[in-house]
Amino acid sequence: MSKFNTVLKGAFVTTIGIVSSIFFISKYTMKHTNKTIPAFFTHEAPYIFAHRGGMAVRPELTKLAFDNAINYSIAGFETDVRLTKDKQLVVFHDASVDRTTNGSGKVNEHTLKELKQLDAGYYFSDINKQFVYRNHKDAKILSFAELLTMYPNHLINVDLKDDPKSEAGQCTPEIMFQEIIKHQAQDRVLVTSFHEQQIKRFNEISNGVVAIGASQNEVADGFIKCMTGLGNTYRGNANTFQMPPSFKGINLAPKKFISWLNQRNIIPGYYDVNNIDLMQDLITKGAHTIVTDNPELADRLKAIS
Repeated sequence: MSKFNTVLKGAFVTTIGIVSSIFFISKYTMKHTNKTIPAFFTHEAPYIFAHRGGMAVRPELTKLAFDNAINYSIAGFETDVRLTKDKQLVVFHDASVDRTTNGSGKVNEHTLKELKQLDAGYYFSDINKQFVYRNHKDAKILSFAELLTMYPNHLINVDLKDDPKSEAGQCTPEIMFQEIIKHQAQDRVLVTSFHEQQIKRFNEISNGVVAIGASQNEVADGFIKCMTGLGNTYRGNANTFQMPPSFKGINLAPKKFISWLNQRNIIPGYYDVNNIDLMQDLITKGAHTIVTDNPELADRLKAIS
């Protein structure tokens, strides 16, 4: 037993030594490399993006929402895409159409033509609980190509939603890149995904000509390394970190972290920002991109800036 304790103590001391060495090397010898800022992020900051077009005030991800959002001082939209049965990209968040339309079933079980027959304003209610946009001609599901064509002067932050292991997920990165090239939108589209594999696939296909965001894993990796003094060991590829201001009680918006990102030309962005005080606080700390459900806040921010 005493021999085991000796071995255990030795292993512990060795581990502490290794960790201490890594910390020392990181802090005093390793240097970070600043990224080149892509064209997507070279416009006037801060960027205010309408989340799903502004889902608090119009049926999400519909022409109704996007048309309303451009009446305010937004830079663009935060959107999602999924692949249809006939391999078309549609601007849609959920895996199924049940929550937001009068249809049922998975997006990838329907063709684009079938999806366009659905009422995407069916379940949306206003502050008076009235279904004011049912059967509205602009409460329809859009293709990603239509979104690029309809709003040529706005930036589009797009999230690839399909699981990378699915057939749809395996096809999406290539199809997305081809749509971007077809519409000459390399400088106004940012591609993100919660799935690390999807971002990696897209970046390999696009050869880095389109800005990319960090996956959840990469955000966690960068945050932990920054806050534990190992920031110089971070070796990610993302042009931007997009995250909520807090997650399960953890503050993801300390000034130290935002400064760490800015020092490396990694654009700090935050979503679920739906009040003007939080928006101001984040921007004061150095946040560049704010994603909100209510695009009217963009005008309110501009008025007090």
